[in-house]
Amino acid sequence: MTHVAVDIGASSGRLVLGELYDQKLQIKEVHRFANGFTEQDGVCYWDIDHLQTEILKGLKVVKSLGYDDCTIGIDTWAVDYVLVGHDSKRLQEVVAYRDCRTEHTFEKVTKQISKETIYSKTGIQFQNFNTLYQLYEENKEKLADTQYILMVPDYLGYCLTGKAVTEVTNASSTQMLNVHSRDFDEDLLQLLNIPKDKFAPLTEPGTILGTLQKDWFPEYDLPDAKIITIATHDTASAVLGTPGRQDHWAFLSSGTWSLLGIELKQPVVSETAFAHNYTNEWGACQTTRFLKNIIGMWLIQEVRRLFPKNYTFPQFVEEARQVDGYEPYINFNECRFMNPDNMIEEIQNYCRETNQKVPETAGELASCIYKNLAIIYAIAMDDLEEITGDTIERLHIVGGGAHNEMLNQLTAEISGRTVYAGPTEATAIGNLVMQMIATKELSGVEEARQFIHDSFEIKEYQPKSTNRLEIIQKFKEVTTNE
Repeated sequence: MTHVAVDIGASSGRLVLGELYDQKLQIKEVHRFANGFTEQDGVCYWDIDHLQTEILKGLKVVKSLGYDDCTIGIDTWAVDYVLVGHDSKRLQEVVAYRDCRTEHTFEKVTKQISKETIYSKTGIQFQNFNTLYQLYEENKEKLADTQYILMVPDYLGYCLTGKAVTEVTNASSTQMLNVHSRDFDEDLLQLLNIPKDKFAPLTEPGTILGTLQKDWFPEYDLPDAKIITIATHDTASAVLGTPGRQDHWAFLSSGTWSLLGIELKQPVVSETAFAHNYTNEWGACQTTRFLKNIIGMWLIQEVRRLFPKNYTFPQFVEEARQVDGYEPYINFNECRFMNPDNMIEEIQNYCRETNQKVPETAGELASCIYKNLAIIYAIAMDDLEEITGDTIERLHIVGGGAHNEMLNQLTAEISGRTVYAGPTEATAIGNLVMQMIATKELSGVEEARQFIHDSFEIKEYQPKSTNRLEIIQKFKEVTTNE
């Protein structure tokens, strides 16, 4: 059976074919396209019509390659949503999470419901772009005219099938699902003055959504296809596509964002978890992804954007290798690095404000990004052990960031743990194996991860002797004034 993963991130999307062959998972990218938000009248928007068109173009390629029937799963980023009217049409363009409309919303909400109460209900990390805060600022007249509030991947599935659902792994990122009742929290809905029936029914990954309505798109020669609701939050799919086995391992889904955590059977909403701002996102097969949402390759992507267009990421890595030491120390989790007008100037201003050497060259900028990310990752793993009582011996890095061998080795050294890098296509792979579980080709997550381990190259990085504790302490002193 042929499966197609539609995997869309904040900066690009692709369609990937997947089949089980000779006891291995074979994948092939058949279509790739750009993605990104644009600013119009001071508001940041996604071009959702572009995404739907590119999905159809990709499916046309699938058909042209001789695949007359297949299944399809769609994953995207989290938190952003689409308002659908009673005529099934979109009521407005989709606002991107990096928009500034929620810059001060967190303070408004927590004056009405305390942080502690929200966390005890949802177990979700506080970020000012969570759907809870976006909906708080949403146009009330538009909300009144809304039939469904759909997360982005659910909306794309709706456009292909006419069937509306709210898939749980993405819905959990809204900070509106109650971890105890496993449903929308009534108090938070009341805060927003949004009735529960504005959301389509909650649906678990592995559920058949519906049939691709080919007659709606007569200009495209499309395969016969069933859409399967997979783990639509790209991080949930990436974790499912991580070849971790047995116990004592953590995952790092490394892309625009860095999502670092462990997979649990139950959520952790303790005072310590709350204090460290860890999140309990829902995973495939009713697991919990207990993780920290850390800024990631967005930093170097933005730096590269400000350099000549022919400057490549490998060039940044090569020049960063020539820079000695770990200074300057920068806490890239501060909100100022979320979406500055000029990332280079923001980094340099931070260093001036903290009386540190200011990075000027491409190598110096890349070096401070990679080294500080490695320190932040190491601190997050130490925190995970403290909060959960578990021991982390191995870190599996998946996603595009796994290509960065310098960062992989730095992470091993500063964390003191063995790092395994790969597969880089973990999100698409997790999307595909969820389809295979749904169609009974794979028995479950354990068998899926064994297939992944046996099918793809995985590189190992061992920690070398370094003064890791001294480096971490110096980082904390500079960035937190401890």
